[in-house]
Amino acid sequence: MNLSRRKIITGALAGAGAALALPQIGRAQTKLVKVGLIPSEDSRAMLESSQQLLDALEKNLGIKVQGFVAADYNGVIEAMRSGHVDVAYLGPFSYVLGTTVAPIEAFATAETAKSGRTFYHSQIIARKDSGIKEVKDLKGRTFAFVDPSSTSGHLFPKAGLMKLGFDPEKDFSRVLFTGSHDANALAVANKRVDAATIADRIFDAAVQKKLVDPADIQVVWRSDPIPESPTCWRKNLPDELKKQIKSAFLNIRDITWADQGKLNRFVETNDQAYDIIRETAKTLNLDLGKMK
Repeated sequence: MNLSRRKIITGALAGAGAALALPQIGRAQTKLVKVGLIPSEDSRAMLESSQQLLDALEKNLGIKVQGFVAADYNGVIEAMRSGHVDVAYLGPFSYVLGTTVAPIEAFATAETAKSGRTFYHSQIIARKDSGIKEVKDLKGRTFAFVDPSSTSGHLFPKAGLMKLGFDPEKDFSRVLFTGSHDANALAVANKRVDAATIADRIFDAAVQKKLVDPADIQVVWRSDPIPESPTCWRKNLPDELKKQIKSAFLNIRDITWADQGKLNRFVETNDQAYDIIRETAKTLNLDLGKMK
């Protein structure tokens, strides 16, 4: 993706599950809560993979919950801006960019059983037989990022390299964008490139899928913790409704969450937790307010 608002608004909303019953919100006051789903697959598949979450929220809130699948990434943010959607799940950078164009606020983030945490790391990996042991060894080498708007596949590692005095625009012999973290893992494993970026949790998944042999790979660079994707709401929702929605999410436990596997729970977060994303944008001289 190029750094456009349409392409940067990324993320995926996936299912979650059953939880403790909460006091019902008056049906006369609120009859429906709409949850925005990012179109990472066709509309029907997105709704199916999100159904456990939608059902749990409906049970907890005592009112109807409906999924909304936008035509594109920017569609979810626009739907929240216009009041058509009440809650959505966004990628970290997508959320930060979204706050510049819509009245949205992060309130919860998911913890999966796979990671057992609410943060992850960006990594740069290389084959052990490449001779690359540290960042300075990347000079003159071929390199793969994931996507120009990927938080852990481009933005964080690029900023990290710059902080270490490495110029990603000039110091590599060739740079390509593969479009996915798995593709980056394979590109390194198959010696298509000398080194590449990848999120640590996706690298672990690639090992489990036997896409790469960890004995052949070493981590050249690792980022500071990156907060996981936030669930956000429209700021102008009634305070009581916000309280009930947050409780509904925080009481979800131990269910399968689409391709993330088993979900432990949701935990509370806030907008300030994503300041590290804003700081990274500054390092890269990205003016979020002017990105279209």
